[in-house]
Amino acid sequence: MAKAKATVHGAISIVNAIANQKGATLGITLKVEATVESSPGKGITIQSKNKSLSSRLINKTVEKVISKKDLDKNKITITLDSEIPTGYGLKSSSAISTAIVLACAKIFKPKFTDQQILLAGVEASIESKVSITGAYDDACSCYYGGFNVTDNAKKKRVHFQKAPTNLIAVIFIPKNRKRGNLKNLKVLSSIFKIAWGLAKDGIYWEAMTINGLATASILNSDSKIITTLIEKGALGASVSGNGPAIAVITKEENETAMKKVFSTLEGSIIISKISNKKAEVHEL
Repeated sequence: MAKAKATVHGAISIVNAIANQKGATLGITLKVEATVESSPGKGITIQSKNKSLSSRLINKTVEKVISKKDLDKNKITITLDSEIPTGYGLKSSSAISTAIVLACAKIFKPKFTDQQILLAGVEASIESKVSITGAYDDACSCYYGGFNVTDNAKKKRVHFQKAPTNLIAVIFIPKNRKRGNLKNLKVLSSIFKIAWGLAKDGIYWEAMTINGLATASILNSDSKIITTLIEKGALGASVSGNGPAIAVITKEENETAMKKVFSTLEGSIIISKISNKKAEVHEL
């Protein structure tokens, strides 16, 4: 019998990686907790209040860490508790897969490095078709916190920086979950390339807003809202991931002004702090 619990945070997009396999993300404090317990027996059991979680992703993730030999003689029970809404572009699947890897590794592969932990989750995401690029950019911010600028094709971080802690993310979760056609993001690949170059140089908010205008125009969100948010004091505003959530980074005193911009739309708002916290795991 062994038991471990991992805590991993969510993230928002600064630059969407679909067009060029190059992305940038920022950690936020919404978190996922995964508890993994092994006992004599066989099979993987998942316990979660969230019914929309991909059990395929979870099973694949476990298989990336625990060998077939170990799986044949251990019953694995996974309990997930997530504050991150799934399917809105807030990196819930990266946070979940990373947390599961971390907890499984604590028990079965204690020598796993940070990069091995990240890659196990990324590979599981690709193989279970949860992500097109494997979302290495998302996984990095969920795992390390702060700003992460990555080359997803090379599975490499090219720039990393802690984020200012006096900022908040105001995240709008629209009632309508419709997303546009992701293939169309490639039409503006040169624009995403410019945004990524800015992020790589630490010019995050402009990168985020360019990304916001480009993704909103392609993914059927209202790009005018991005402009309005900037006008009202947002540092950066963008569709997060492939949407449909819209994330705004602003100073704490602008929270009410940001909420007001969203008040005309149908949906809910989540306020989160920025996270510079690395993922944690401990045995129970």
